[in-house]
Amino acid sequence: MQPTPKQYEQLIGKYCKKSPLGKDMLWAFLVGGGICTLGQGILAFWQMLGLSEKDAGTAVSITLIALSALLTGLHGYEKLAKHAGAGTLVPITGFSNSVAAPALEFKSEGLVLGTAAKMFTIAGPVLVYGISTSIVYGMVLAIFGGA
Repeated sequence: MQPTPKQYEQLIGKYCKKSPLGKDMLWAFLVGGGICTLGQGILAFWQMLGLSEKDAGTAVSITLIALSALLTGLHGYEKLAKHAGAGTLVPITGFSNSVAAPALEFKSEGLVLGTAAKMFTIAGPVLVYGISTSIVYGMVLAIFGGA
């Protein structure tokens, strides 16, 4: 028996727990802000060690990627994401997690067919779209000029 859309909606409402939206948004804000604050602290650390602002910015990116991948490998990122939700999607750490998690999940299938093949299942489409879009945008600028 196929339920009508209204019956299905009632069924979902009966069995699904309501999401505490305010609490979820607060957690996302605090964790996302915490990750950004950590990044700012790491920037100050690298500058204190004598790196220029540009080089320190690169070092911050590398450090955050490494920390995120390490936390993913230790299953800490998943636990953090359960509470923080979208707060863990701060671009660089979320991207690192989206590459590391599938790689770890499929490592039992081998280095090439497991880890290497599955590493970009989530991040791959984002890369393809981003790179393709930047090429098209660059061509438009080259043809029509721009500042």
